[in-house]
Amino acid sequence: MSYFERYGGFPFVSQLVLDFYDRVLGSENLAPYFENVDMRRLVDHQAKFISSVMGGPASYSCEMLMEVHGHLEIGQDAFDEMVDLLNETMSAFGIDEPDRTAILDEVRAARSCVMR
Repeated sequence: MSYFERYGGFPFVSQLVLDFYDRVLGSENLAPYFENVDMRRLVDHQAKFISSVMGGPASYSCEMLMEVHGHLEIGQDAFDEMVDLLNETMSAFGIDEPDRTAILDEVRAARSCVMR
């Protein structure tokens, strides 16, 4: 059974992503990346990405991620803070530590696709 199925599918991931972005927008370092962004659309895309790394449907190629993030000039510190906030959010939503580690490994694997 995938992590996506184990934790409740799209309803679970959607709520997790909403909480995650509340944390992100509360960060002085990260909030500027999201000025003038359609957050509803972004949450939808991020829910699909997180679903994918959790073993659910919808996948994103590195090329797609590069196209979307290429103009942002995301630095190492910003990427690491996003991962830390995702970890905190998953913990708050009851995702077990070994499962969080595996999911975050998948997210970190996309680092080269979103960073310059």
